[in-house]
Amino acid sequence: MSEERLMSKKKPAYPVSADLDSYLDEYNRKIEIPIFYEDLLRFAGSVVVYDTAGEDTLWVRVYYSDSERQEIDLSLKQVYSILHSDGSDRIFQYLNIDAVDYCTFGNSKPFRIKVRNILNDNFTYFYVKRTDASRIYGLELEHMLSPYNLNFLVYKDTLIEEHIAGIPGDVFIKEMLPHCSESEKAQLAKEFVKFNERCMIRLLGDMRSYNYVIVPVHDFDHVVYRIRAIDFDQQCFEGKLKVYRPQFFKENYHMVELVRGKLQRNSVDQYKIEERSIVAKRIISSGTRINRLVMICKKDNISLPEHIAMLGKQIYELTLDANFKRSETMGELLALALDFVKRNYQDVSMKQIIEKRIDLD
Repeated sequence: MSEERLMSKKKPAYPVSADLDSYLDEYNRKIEIPIFYEDLLRFAGSVVVYDTAGEDTLWVRVYYSDSERQEIDLSLKQVYSILHSDGSDRIFQYLNIDAVDYCTFGNSKPFRIKVRNILNDNFTYFYVKRTDASRIYGLELEHMLSPYNLNFLVYKDTLIEEHIAGIPGDVFIKEMLPHCSESEKAQLAKEFVKFNERCMIRLLGDMRSYNYVIVPVHDFDHVVYRIRAIDFDQQCFEGKLKVYRPQFFKENYHMVELVRGKLQRNSVDQYKIEERSIVAKRIISSGTRINRLVMICKKDNISLPEHIAMLGKQIYELTLDANFKRSETMGELLALALDFVKRNYQDVSMKQIIEKRIDLD
């Protein structure tokens, strides 16, 4: 299936509702920052950024007039301090803003800020984007339901995100996957199955290979690979269920082939069950926080009516739960999906407890 038919051509940015704004304030996501996304758009010029192979990265490096550069640099250092430290100016003297890059590709059109510690040349990045409610839901759900915590800030129409380190999926597939050992390929296949399941459960779409990263973790005498989403624009928006399953994007063809070549059907089913169980445990342990987020999302407008109707019908065909067909918002579909996973986990757990008691008797 072509991407033009699988994905909508353009996803709008949705405003933050009063309830979501209150939620962000309660959980320290809403913090006043000294610079807005619009301020960074006042650049005087730009140059194309190329990778080490001389290919266009689709990012441009922007520069500002002398009259604005000093103020922008200072404001970006303040943002870094708020995001990663205590918000004070004590570390400013050790920081340098090495680059401000702008990407015109995709929906969010982010700015990527490179910050370097001048004492040891260590550097990191953070991103400045326009606020989008569906992206915020995506970030919060990733924080609670994935193995990874996320740090981000929201202030009015500006969203600040920390950098998620890793090897871009498309780069890894092209340059590193062919050199992986057979055991590493089998482990990657397992991770892709679990990643695919996690995205579908929490309705995170558009996980093409350049929207996630591969993270190598050295464990004793071998390398373990993890897969992390890095783009959350397509949280609860599209109407086709396939959009929420990374396996259906052509960019992930080699990862799907790994699964086919390395895993038996029983193993695939096992890893899916494992991931559903892990997500269910995270839902339970997140308690009132995730319940409040989902309740807010149920009342929010973050998609189109035709998308909601289509997705509800397709999930019904998968689960045979008629409530999905009756849903009127994407938040209701999300709530039902998470509740479906949690209930199945609890039902199986209770069945096992009862069976053990019978055995003991």
